[in-house]
Parts: sequence; structure tokens; C-alpha cells
Amino acid sequence: MNRDYSYLIKTLSGWKFELTEKQIEQLDKYYELLIEKNKVMNLTAITEFDEVIVKHFADSLSICTVMPNDIHTICDLGTGAGFPGIPMAIAYPNIQFTLIDSLNKRIKFLQEVVDCIGLNNVTLVHARAEEAGRNKIYREQFDLVVSRAVANIATLSEYCLPLVKNGGYFISFKSGDINNEIELSGKAINKLGGQLEKPILFSLPDTDISRSFLIINKEKNTPNVYPRKAGTPSKEPLC
Repeated sequence: MNRDYSYLIKTLSGWKFELTEKQIEQLDKYYELLIEKNKVMNLTAITEFDEVIVKHFADSLSICTVMPNDIHTICDLGTGAGFPGIPMAIAYPNIQFTLIDSLNKRIKFLQEVVDCIGLNNVTLVHARAEEAGRNKIYREQFDLVVSRAVANIATLSEYCLPLVKNGGYFISFKSGDINNEIELSGKAINKLGGQLEKPILFSLPDTDISRSFLIINKEKNTPNVYPRKAGTPSKEPLC
């Protein structure tokens, strides 16, 4: 392995988190598979190694700074090319992960990744978010649901909170100014059984990239009417 992971190692050290040599090797193989598959399939616009390290790997693993205790099951909804789910699954081998995406081609790619790098703690699911949220196999089954998907928090909450068990959490990775979004989503989150904590703002070290985590506690069951039928949460966000 000739690629330089010093930025990632240093950044994680600053967050009081470490990866083993094997885990670094797994990330490196994941990078290789991602770049190779991206030649024939649109997985990511970010392909330069240094950018992938910062904007995909470090960003995904920044959740270590806010990970709640006693988490056994995590769902990454709308995982796309596997972010943040695959780096998290590598970093947390004792936690069971379920990665859900609506595009089967992406799920097939991620199955290649899982098989190639030997991840035994990952289940891959091809499903729309609305379908997953209504499926009794997944509904209110997870200690933590995460998402880096680009959507407003009201829409994401309708997708994600139905998957969170009572007492669990939904954590959304966000960027940019989120104050207005938070203001508009409070009632929607409460309707779905959640309670929004104060957002946690941070920057990725040695960059001008500002990020935030929106952490939502699941305080009561999500009403059975949510999520609404396919397409509705994005077209008509709850308010």
C-alpha cells in the first residue's frame, strides 16, 4: 500500500479514535474498488485520493465525535456509494450495519466491496426509503440511523425516524447554513416521534469545510401513516 493515510490517521487521533493497520488496508481497497467502478458507473464526483480521504473517509468517520453509547445496530439510509456506512462498518466491526439504497446497481457494487474486503457486519438492502420505513423487518429496529443524503431535514426525518427504535437516534450529516432548515422542521420532527438536539458544528481539520450533525432522539413511536407514499416526503415535506 503506497497511498498516504497520514491525514486520516492524524485527524482521527485528534478525535480520540484510532484505526488498525487492517482497517486502513480495508479503506484502501475500498478506495481502489470505488475508483475502478466509477469508470463505468456514476458513484462519486470526488475521485482524487486526497479529496476522497477528506470529503468521504474523514467526513464519514467524523461521526465518532458524537456516536452515542450502547449502539449495536446502525442503518445507513440512502447510502449511495457507501458513505458513511462502509467506512463506519470498517471502523466499528462489532456493530451490525444495514445499508439501504434505492438503486440496485449501487447495492451490487457495495456487495462486491463487502465481499472483497471481508466485512462480516454489513447487510445490504435494495429498497426505497418509504418502502423500508413501512417494512416490519426494518421499521423501528435500529439503535441509530445515519444519512448523508442531500435533502431537507423534514424529508430526511420522515424517511429515517420510522426506522429508529424508541430511545434510539437519527443523525444527519449536513453542510452549509442549517438554521432556517431547523426552524422549519421542528414540528415535523415532533410529529414523527423525535426531539431535535442542539446541532453540533465543526470543521474538518486543515480544511475550510464546515459541517454539522443534527442529532434527533426518538422519544415515541412514529405514527403508522409515516412515511407517506413514495415521492410525497420530498415533494411535500411535513411542516
